[in-house]
Amino acid sequence: MTSMQPSADERLRRWRLVLGGEPGAEGTRCALTGQDAAMDGALGALYGGAKSGGKDRGAGLGASAPSVARWLGNIRTYFPSSVVQVMQRDAIERLGLATLLLEPEMLEAVEADVHLVGTLLSLNKAMPETTRETARAVVRKVVEDLEKRLATRTRATLTGALDRSARVSRPRHRDIDWDRTIRANLKNYLPEYNTVVPERLVGYGRAARGVKKDVVLCIDQSGSMAASVVYASVFGAVLASMRSIATRLVVFDTAVVDLTDQLDDPVDVLFGTQLGGGTDINRALAYCQSQITRPADTVVVLISDLYEGGIRDEMLKRVAAMKASGVQFVALLALSDEGAPAYDREHAAALAALGAPAFACTPDLFPEVMAAAIERRPLPIPEA
Repeated sequence: MTSMQPSADERLRRWRLVLGGEPGAEGTRCALTGQDAAMDGALGALYGGAKSGGKDRGAGLGASAPSVARWLGNIRTYFPSSVVQVMQRDAIERLGLATLLLEPEMLEAVEADVHLVGTLLSLNKAMPETTRETARAVVRKVVEDLEKRLATRTRATLTGALDRSARVSRPRHRDIDWDRTIRANLKNYLPEYNTVVPERLVGYGRAARGVKKDVVLCIDQSGSMAASVVYASVFGAVLASMRSIATRLVVFDTAVVDLTDQLDDPVDVLFGTQLGGGTDINRALAYCQSQITRPADTVVVLISDLYEGGIRDEMLKRVAAMKASGVQFVALLALSDEGAPAYDREHAAALAALGAPAFACTPDLFPEVMAAAIERRPLPIPEA
């Protein structure tokens, strides 16, 4: 078998790109030319201004929109999209470039992703009118991409869950749930005939035209929850498009805003949020509780890192009261593709003691979590 290991020169080249022009990188004795030199300059502009051969590795991005726009164009030329998105986030965080995103030419140059949308939403109130339409176009592109990725599976998963959650005891033949029917009649097994007599039939309920379940999405819009707000808004719009689910979307910090009437356009929902500020979970749950009319057919999804600025004991009492009334309560510490989130562990433990375990959830897992809540099955909690 032919070895696929890189040559010694290729390894030196890679180490030189990793180390930059720092003292010690000189030990590679690897000179960069052409595209490699340009890649090194793009990396140096973001991650350091080390010297190489008497020249700065990178001149820095500075504070001018034209130089940043050129740099954005360069990194999209030299690196794959996934790397570009990481470098953009690092540029915003390390070099304080958020305000430059208020300029239309900058927004047209960036690679749009969920994190960029979160940054734009945090700048929403400071955004000039000349930038607003460009920003909405960027947000809409990300939202449409997410809907394509998530909508079909979400609708299929939840439609099946809604049908399965409505069990009937006198089903038509084509609606019989044979697995549950056999389990329910095992006591009627006749060994001499090697069969089970189905004394009691269990079947799926036929899909009703009316609303079967009420879903309330209660979203913490503090700055740390930016990605969760984006994903939850997209899921809210998907759920709202399903006739058998009545969806309510509530966002909160220290105030509570009901954005249900904007669910037909998730971009409007997102621009109706205000990322940042404090957190009053108790007030948000009080509002959600006041909107519940069918507790046994309601799923409440709280998406929050649980850093409560309101009345902790009242918050827990509300969760306990909702669960006692028949509400299915789900607490998500994050709804994103990120790793383990930062959250208030004491509050998470208190919710778990009430039978409402709090856990982080990826967008791909969310349909399964909702299906389990609708069917009143144990939630598919990922391993920590």
